[in-house]
This record gives sequence, structure tokens and C-alpha cells, in this order.
Amino acid sequence: MSITWNDSTPIYRQLRDRVIAMILDGVLKPGDPLPSVRQVASDFQINPITVSKGYQELVDEHLVEKRRGLGMYVTAGAREALLRCERERFMHEEWPALRARLARLGIDLQHLMEQSKREGQP
Repeated sequence: MSITWNDSTPIYRQLRDRVIAMILDGVLKPGDPLPSVRQVASDFQINPITVSKGYQELVDEHLVEKRRGLGMYVTAGAREALLRCERERFMHEEWPALRARLARLGIDLQHLMEQSKREGQP
């Protein structure tokens, strides 16, 4: 797990977001263990309470589960749940602004898709 911290968001949220990105990217799969609180705290020179707080948010969102004495593990269905939420957020928050910007710039979606294909982008 590689992280560069920024000052605009609490570190525990950045840690949470990084784990979520790893789940979405398939780096962490259902049943995979998360690095221990102590290990993350040591690796990134942050307070273990900060790591615990980030991990607890993931537990509260049912994306990871605590196994007493064993650690934290990615839950079954975590990626699918995250994809559902991210798609919904994109459609309601990001897409309207993106669509408006495309219209302002006079870029039609069909042309954009054709250009992407010519450039070899998915």
C-alpha cells in the first residue's frame, strides 16, 4: 500500500479511501486480509488510533469484517457494493457537471467516443 498524505482530508479518511480504491481495483479481493493496524502505523509513521479509525469506517460500511484475534478481512460482495455506490455517485454528482462542460466546449459524446477509440483508449 503506497500513500502520499495531503492536508485537505483527515489521514484516517485517506487511508479508508485508499483501501476502497484497492478493493475497486481488485488488489484486495473478498477474504483477503488487510495489513495489521500496527504494520500500517509503523510503515507510514502514523498513530495506530488513526489507522483503527479508518479501518472502523470500513467495518461500519460492511466492506471489511473484524475476526477476533485474526485481523480485518475484505467481505464478500464488497467490490460490488462499492461499484454500485460509485456508479450512483458518478451519475448524480459528476456526470451532470461533465455533461454541461462537454456542451459548453461543443464536444458531442459520439465524437468523444470515436476519438478515444482512435487513440486506443477504452
